[in-house]
Amino acid sequence: MKNKDSEKIRLQKYMALCGVASRRHSEDLIRAGRVKVNGITVTRMGVLVSNEDEVTVDGVPVRKEEKKVYIMLNKPAGYVTTVSDPRGRRTVLDLIDGVGQRIYPVGRLDYDTTGLLILTNDGDFAYESTHPGKMVTKTYLAEVRGRPSGDKLEKLRSGVDIGGFITSPAEVKVVRNKENSTILEIKIHEGKNRQVRRMCDAIGHEVIKLKRTAVGNLVLGRLKEGQWRYLTPHEVKLALGREK
Repeated sequence: MKNKDSEKIRLQKYMALCGVASRRHSEDLIRAGRVKVNGITVTRMGVLVSNEDEVTVDGVPVRKEEKKVYIMLNKPAGYVTTVSDPRGRRTVLDLIDGVGQRIYPVGRLDYDTTGLLILTNDGDFAYESTHPGKMVTKTYLAEVRGRPSGDKLEKLRSGVDIGGFITSPAEVKVVRNKENSTILEIKIHEGKNRQVRRMCDAIGHEVIKLKRTAVGNLVLGRLKEGQWRYLTPHEVKLALGREK
C-alpha cells in the first residue's frame, strides 16, 4: 500500500495544493528560478515531488496542507488533556481512533474535569479559541460545597485574586441548590490553569465536580462521556462564537 506522503505529483500542482499560487503562476515562479527542490533550483516543468521532498519558494519552505479536522469529545474524568503523558496516565487521544490526521487538544481540561473538549490539527483555530484577546467564552457547570452568598457570587462576577492574577469579570448564576452543595453556571473567556476551581476556592467554596458544557456557542448536548464526533463547518464557527 502506498504511503500518501511519498506519492509524487508535478511540482506546480504541489505548489498550488500548498496554497503558494495557482498552477499557472506556480509555473512562472519555477521558470523564474525562484523554486528549489531539496536545495537545487528547478526551472523546468515536469519535475515530480512529494511531501518527503523539501520545496522552497524564495527560500521559504512550503508543505501540502492537511485536511483540517475538528473533533468534539465529551471528556471523562481520569484522562489527561495531552497528546502523551510521561507518567503513563491515559490521555484524551486514547479515546479517539480512526482519524487519519495528527490531532491535539485545544486548551485543556483538568484530570478530574469532564465535558466538552475540541481536538484539531488547525493551529489557527486553536489560537483563536484559546487566546484571551479573542474573548471566546467557555461555559462550565461547577458543583461547589455549601451555598455561596450573594456577596461571594458577586466577587466571582467582578473578578477574584487566584494567586497573583485577578480574573476578568465572569458570568455566574445559580442553577440549583442541593442539600450540602450548589451547582453554578460559570462563563469565562480566560484559560488559566485550574481557573474555575481556583476562583471558587478564592471565595471559600471548593469545587466537587466540574464539567465544561460549551465553547463559544457550541454546546456539548447529548454526546455521552467518552464519545466523540466530527464537527460540521457551522459548528466550527459556533465554537469561535462567530455564529449562533
